[in-house]
Amino acid sequence: MKARHAVAGVLALLAAASAVGADAPAAKVLRYAFEVAETSFDPAKVSDLYSRTLTPHIFEAPYKYDYLARPVKIKPLTAEAMPQHSADFRTWTVKIRPGIYFASDPAFKGNKRELVAQDYVYSFKRIADAANRSPVWTELEEQKIIGLAALREEALAKKQPFDYDRPIEGLRALDRYTLQLRIEEARPRFVELLAGSDLYGAVARDVVEFYGDQLDAHPVGTGPFRLAQWRRSSFLVLERNPDFREMVYDAEPAPDDAEGQALAERFRGRRLPMVDRVEISIIEEDQPRWLAFVSGEADLAYRVGYQYVTMAMPNGKVAPNLARQGVQGFRIIEPASNSLFFNMEDPTVGGYTPDKIALRRAVALGMDSRTEIVHAYSGQGVPAQSMFLPFTTGYDPKDKTENSDYDPPRAKALLDMFGYLDRDGDGWRDIPDGSPLVLHLSSQSDQRSRRIDEVMKKNMDVLGIRTSFTIAQWPENLKAARAGKLPMWSVGSYADAPDGQGALARYYSKQIGGQNMARFKLPAFDAVYDRAQALPDGPEREALFKEAKKLGIAYMPYKYKLNRISTDMAWPWVIGYRRPVFWTDWWQYVDIDDSKRQP
Repeated sequence: MKARHAVAGVLALLAAASAVGADAPAAKVLRYAFEVAETSFDPAKVSDLYSRTLTPHIFEAPYKYDYLARPVKIKPLTAEAMPQHSADFRTWTVKIRPGIYFASDPAFKGNKRELVAQDYVYSFKRIADAANRSPVWTELEEQKIIGLAALREEALAKKQPFDYDRPIEGLRALDRYTLQLRIEEARPRFVELLAGSDLYGAVARDVVEFYGDQLDAHPVGTGPFRLAQWRRSSFLVLERNPDFREMVYDAEPAPDDAEGQALAERFRGRRLPMVDRVEISIIEEDQPRWLAFVSGEADLAYRVGYQYVTMAMPNGKVAPNLARQGVQGFRIIEPASNSLFFNMEDPTVGGYTPDKIALRRAVALGMDSRTEIVHAYSGQGVPAQSMFLPFTTGYDPKDKTENSDYDPPRAKALLDMFGYLDRDGDGWRDIPDGSPLVLHLSSQSDQRSRRIDEVMKKNMDVLGIRTSFTIAQWPENLKAARAGKLPMWSVGSYADAPDGQGALARYYSKQIGGQNMARFKLPAFDAVYDRAQALPDGPEREALFKEAKKLGIAYMPYKYKLNRISTDMAWPWVIGYRRPVFWTDWWQYVDIDDSKRQP
């Protein structure tokens, strides 16, 4: 009965959401649900996938990924052309297109506010400002923009506000529309960072200073949408930005991409965005989220819950009952993985001595990823071989490594060899000093997490290792993980660019407190990371990636469990949907044909 009331409540929420635009019957509205709540609308303060889906629809970076191109292709967005760079990849110059304006807002006091190069200078500096506690800073810091880290450190050392007005050599507006970035070391793929509207979209200083600590509720950008309604962690409405410049559908699919070519032909020249409103409900549990879709209250099922995938798309095809209603199915191999990290500073599972390494490798060998994929993910995944993600450099679909091995006898032999024995005869292994060996894992209360935990406990029971699970909300676990307070936690990762370097950041010591949740610190790995960062793509860089794989498996700060397969579904009135590969903005490229709705 309780579940029935919960489902009814969700459907009522979605129905109420639809009624918001009832006075404008001609409006095209896209409705769907997030499984995790947003954390912020401020690009400098977000790191989670769902917030990073919201921000690029409001804010814009200089460049974007072509919506239909596979392999992916970067194109100008607010820039006039692709960036110019020096031969050594240390100076990058971007020309911003004149005549692009921020959405109207009281912060501009009735004036039209044009986007200029200085807006990007300011936005980069906001990430460096320690007062903003930006989770993006560690990524930006390693780009080594000349003078940016020093400006941050000076403010911290003197305990003074960050000096936004101080010019620095590496980040300058040469004139109203020319942005120049100078970098200490070669960064051949720097344009990928400049294509990240989710994190590096332009924020106007006028808006930040006008709203102060209320900025989160007032995101103002140059993008195709603006925030119209926000009930935190519950319901969001974004509507067409009436000040958005004229932009047309110009996607360029590969010649042999029949589906992409058909979409390009259908929409070529259409003004963007094609929908007027996007309504998003936060529905954390799989069942009410799925029921909202099948009832027609949601137009799109983004990431169909794993327990419903085999029902919705058996054997990869839309179920007959749904196909008869015109429902579309999209099965996608994601540039994503799920892994378990070991906190390298934890007294039980951390450390670099042979006995600690042996413990982590034994635990990894005792983890049955294939069973987890079936039990928790309904078969929607393949065992991961390394830290590299599909569609990124460094990933090889033919790889076979120890990372995917399930070998309990070998795991037990390792534990025995290094003194993890049952010393008191209670049936459980102890640490070599005689104290109980207990793995303390953090988790969440949702069904998928519970199933992951069930597999983990059974696997460790086989090895004779006790487990203890602490349950908290996902945002709380994320905060604790970054602070180094969680011994072990299973977490997902998703590539936001074609370069495999991002996967290595999880092992890079300068990313401790950011992406490096394992708090892994190995000079040999840092050296590989730094060399790979500066090299252009080619055999020498590929060799470094292979060395990184070996070090990752040898020390095992992460056990990569699976590369995810995801399923999206849409009703027939949603036209033009294609899941992006790395980027997260797509609403402007889809259309709603209300004539296809069932009466």
